[in-house]
Amino acid sequence: MDDKVKFEIEFPIHASPQLLYQYISTPSGLSEWFSDNVNSRGELFTFIWDDSEEEAKLLNKKNGERVKFRWVADEEEGLACYFEIRIQVDEITKDVSLMVTDFAEDDEIEEAKMLWTNQVSDLKQVLGSS
Repeated sequence: MDDKVKFEIEFPIHASPQLLYQYISTPSGLSEWFSDNVNSRGELFTFIWDDSEEEAKLLNKKNGERVKFRWVADEEEGLACYFEIRIQVDEITKDVSLMVTDFAEDDEIEEAKMLWTNQVSDLKQVLGSS
């Protein structure tokens, strides 16, 4: 299997970093916008959509700033890819952005970016900042 390609996208978002962090780091927050349901046992998170389930391991998190996960399926295939959701605050304007780093097959990058755009759009609706 070919290595996946890393990409990063930025989403300006009108919400406080503290509130945003709750939505990217907790099972209840993630289940509001990222997937239909999220369960966690320690560092293992189970993301549930309709009739499919994916497990991800929480690689690290920095309180109020970022979370980083690796899909268990990727880990089993020996892939070093991950997805990270990071909150970035502009020092001067105090504008808040959500920075997403992810990996996808070369021919699936646009599709993956579209998926993130839709997910973050759901998040903005939940936050009332769309």
